Amino acid sequence: MVEYKIIRDSVHGSIRVDEEFLPLVEAPELQRLHSIHQLGLAYLVYPGANHTRFEHSLGTFAVARRICDSLGLEREEARQVMAAALLHDIGHLPYSHTFEMVLHEQFGIDHAEISRRLIRGEDTVLSEEEGRTLGRYVSVPEAIERMGLDPKEVAGLLDAASAQRRAKGLDRHYGQAHFNSRRYLSQIVSGTVDADQLDYLVRDAHYTGVAYGVIDLDRLVETFDLFNGDLVIDRGGLSAVEGMLVARSLMFTSVYFHKTVRISELMLAKAVEGFGPEDIYSMHQMTDATLLSKLHAEGGLCAEIATLIKYRRLFKKAYALAVTDVAEGQWDAVDRLGEMKTRRKAEEEIATRAGLEPGHVIIDVPSSELPVSEPRMTLTDVRILEQNKVRLLPRLSQIASALQTRRAHDWAVMVACPERHKAKVAKAAQKVLGL
Repeated sequence: MVEYKIIRDSVHGSIRVDEEFLPLVEAPELQRLHSIHQLGLAYLVYPGANHTRFEHSLGTFAVARRICDSLGLEREEARQVMAAALLHDIGHLPYSHTFEMVLHEQFGIDHAEISRRLIRGEDTVLSEEEGRTLGRYVSVPEAIERMGLDPKEVAGLLDAASAQRRAKGLDRHYGQAHFNSRRYLSQIVSGTVDADQLDYLVRDAHYTGVAYGVIDLDRLVETFDLFNGDLVIDRGGLSAVEGMLVARSLMFTSVYFHKTVRISELMLAKAVEGFGPEDIYSMHQMTDATLLSKLHAEGGLCAEIATLIKYRRLFKKAYALAVTDVAEGQWDAVDRLGEMKTRRKAEEEIATRAGLEPGHVIIDVPSSELPVSEPRMTLTDVRILEQNKVRLLPRLSQIASALQTRRAHDWAVMVACPERHKAKVAKAAQKVLGL
């Protein structure tokens, strides 16, 4: 008799985890995610947002299984996709996307690359002391190999770039991908419409109490299909896809890029900037709690910000330039401000003019971070299958076309500081930024 476990999930109900996947679930790389907030510091704005990356990973696994079943994938393909879906976030640093830009600026990588390294066995989430405490354990790559899968192939499914390659418009295949191309395996995990997004939109809406993330998951799963090695949506699912893309856009505006959420995350990122490169890279071995403890132990600005976060004494908006107020010729200046060195220099100059200590002024340029933290945000090129031909969604949908240019944030530039210094910082920001 094949053994399995049923895990009760607040979003998907009962999630069945078959015996062969249990070692993956129990591996340290995945168990660490119990202690990582799915939405970073969003709980400071939405008190219910205390769900974790572990929950989301299980949810993505469950959605991936449903998609594989709907597509009728062969068992080995389905196992590979489900393993990748379960493991896609194991490389997240504490507080999820909060430090994505810090990681990118320091090393030119993102959490997905760390996930791939962990899956291939090139890195570990355990310190030497933790390894001694745990003793013998089964790591993620070992668990994958025990399933008869190749860790490199599983890691390869997290490559979003390969998932976005476009179809060439060849005739439909039935069961076999044309020329043995199997881009759909990666696209199920990390594509324009994928298991990852289909879980986090529903899950985040549930825990925040925001209604914008409601999507027709059942209809989307039913209308997935394969065409020339790509994952496509049947024409009958067009409305469901439009709803999903609208939900994604609104969730970014109302939750992920909420002003107060952004300020709290930027404060924490400012504290972490004081770490050395080695400490920053090793943050994937930390949890939310251990990071805060380290910040307290560092003293100075790090400890100050950790205390402010702990007791929700957040910086406040002192100055902001709305997206709608940016003149056409000003976007170049905004984009330059998105560069780390330029932004840091401006922060220091504003702080000096306002008589503040370094680190007490932060500048947010969302347009520079969004492509790093969520590169799929502006992707609406969903492949729609109609009468044996594939057409891209923006050609069929005015909604999708409009979403390509819609910005997920209300401000182009925002400057924040301690509340008592707002007036001084606002004046200094106007002079320094000239926007």
